[in-house]
Amino acid sequence: MISKAKVKHLKALQVKKYRKEQQCFVIEGAKSVVELLNSNFEVLWVAATDAFIAAEQKLLTKRGVEIVPATETELVAAGSFQTNDGALAIARIKPNTTPALKPNELALVLDDIRDPGNLGTIIRTADWYGIKHIIASAETADLYNAKVITATMGSFCRVEVFYTNLVEFLSAYAGTVYGTFMDGVDVHTVNFSAGGLLVIGNEANGISQAVTQRVTQRITIPSIGKAESLNAAIATGIILDVSRRR
Repeated sequence: MISKAKVKHLKALQVKKYRKEQQCFVIEGAKSVVELLNSNFEVLWVAATDAFIAAEQKLLTKRGVEIVPATETELVAAGSFQTNDGALAIARIKPNTTPALKPNELALVLDDIRDPGNLGTIIRTADWYGIKHIIASAETADLYNAKVITATMGSFCRVEVFYTNLVEFLSAYAGTVYGTFMDGVDVHTVNFSAGGLLVIGNEANGISQAVTQRVTQRITIPSIGKAESLNAAIATGIILDVSRRR
């Protein structure tokens, strides 16, 4: 049974301010918790059903974390979603460390991606295409928001997200900075073999003017139909797919 104190802590961590103060976040769902336990995140404790505990006993024992037996009903009541298939956990937030980008590495830059679902999907997509680093503006959705974590389907364990002032970061970057625009070069003709930074703009307003000034290669996804625009996460997936084929 999850204690009242633990439930109170879980509920508080739904608020960004409290997550920042406590340097902790919540992970909900069996798959995400398994991914967490297999990562290098510091896990404080896991609440789980008997079935999950039995299935993952070896992994739980290896990590040596506190295990709190709970029913699915208790997990739902303590968490932030309407369903939970077996587990939730609390882990430490990692330090916001400047990424050490390798030569020829392609990384993502997110300029004010506000929707948690979009951010989570972008992280999951980045993981699929082998992207290791994402540089995000301070206004971008919080990585440790429960909706973001769940949408990543565990990819938050493998893709590092660094929050910073984008103008300062891009000004100090010596490689190619790609930006998505309606008037850019057809992305299918671009050679990404030398790596670089791919900027994805805000869902409604695109790339900000200040960041646009740091873009050195304007690219676009050619439109065949009549839709005015693409979802940010979908656009990211298309460009990353092209980048890995050239």
